[in-house]
Amino acid sequence: MYAGRHYGRVMTVDVLDRRRLEGAKVAVGVTFAANGLAFGGWLARAPAVRDDLSLSPAGFGLLLLCLSGAAVSAIPLAGPVVQRVGPARAVLLGSMSVVLGLVGLGVGTAAGSVVAAGAGLIFIGMGNSTWDVAMNVEGADVERRLGRTLMPRFHAGFSLGTVAGAGVSAVAAAASVTVAVQVFVMAAVAAVLMLVTVRRFLPVPEDRDERSHGGRVRDAWREPRTLLIGVIMLGFGFTEGAANDWLAIGLVDGYGASETVGAVGFGFFVTAMTLGRLFGGAAIERWGRVRTLRLTAVTALAGLLLVVSGIGVPAVLAGALLWGAGASLGFPIGMSAAADDPLRAALRVSVAGSIGYGAFLAGPPLIGLLAERFGVLRALSVVAVAIGLGLLGSGAARSSVSGAGSRR
Repeated sequence: MYAGRHYGRVMTVDVLDRRRLEGAKVAVGVTFAANGLAFGGWLARAPAVRDDLSLSPAGFGLLLLCLSGAAVSAIPLAGPVVQRVGPARAVLLGSMSVVLGLVGLGVGTAAGSVVAAGAGLIFIGMGNSTWDVAMNVEGADVERRLGRTLMPRFHAGFSLGTVAGAGVSAVAAAASVTVAVQVFVMAAVAAVLMLVTVRRFLPVPEDRDERSHGGRVRDAWREPRTLLIGVIMLGFGFTEGAANDWLAIGLVDGYGASETVGAVGFGFFVTAMTLGRLFGGAAIERWGRVRTLRLTAVTALAGLLLVVSGIGVPAVLAGALLWGAGASLGFPIGMSAAADDPLRAALRVSVAGSIGYGAFLAGPPLIGLLAERFGVLRALSVVAVAIGLGLLGSGAARSSVSGAGSRR
């Protein structure tokens, strides 16, 4: 009788834990989507931001360095923050910094102040790095506890959030809504969403003091596996970022296609990448991380070769699909692999992320310089080197935790 009651209590706790995990899973998904919405929405209004600030293309490029430079600089600091205060508070801190930055950007565009807009972009970049690392650490924890591959779907949520942000921007632009009004509304939405959502994150364990001393950042920089995971993320991040920035231009300049066709080609890429993240978890469960990375790398390479082949627009559109599918899983797999050990997840994610996000900082100008000298299609061929880096480091994605067979 007692054993039965005891068994019933255990089962009740298990059910409650399961519900809490499922709630945390939804919360992480919303967090990724909100991050994409907040970050991607204003980027779709970039031409209007440039015009409101009366900047030349070169001047606007320098302004964007406030964003990317702050983001890359803040990533190494994000890990210790998450380690100390936990993912929920770190997400809240990062998201509020992004909210403050959006307000600054709105004030800057309304007043025509480059200084205010630049300061806003610095807050967005810094806050987004903390938000990014924290939500990936929380997502990896939920994934590990549920025993299912979820990280690609979380990253698909980010992609869908950016698509939603672009849609909001398109509607706002069509309705002649100013950039300032739009970003103020987006800031308010992001603030409310995050204040509510982080309450569903998993509670910080009682052994938090032990967790907060899970190591130092410089120790993580000395770990070969962590560095190789960063190489994976660098390679796949460059592969993804190059298509984001240059695929449409490659169609227009390299094939003489219209801007509409260029936009369609980019749409093919984004759609394939989003679908790859939504359904790629099944591939990881079946073949493991390492085989999936190698398969997607080969797929991305095939797509790249079609794009730069010069055969024609239909081949480029087919290549965009393969390129998008191939680029879809490298970053989420890298984040999962870096977070295998919950005690050191925050530090390792920040270190691997620092290496990986370097691709988004260095990639666009590198391809631009090559394109000016050799043409955009030949310049895009450098992506093959990035894919090779992803292949080179792929073995490091093998789980470092015994018993994680499904993500080996």
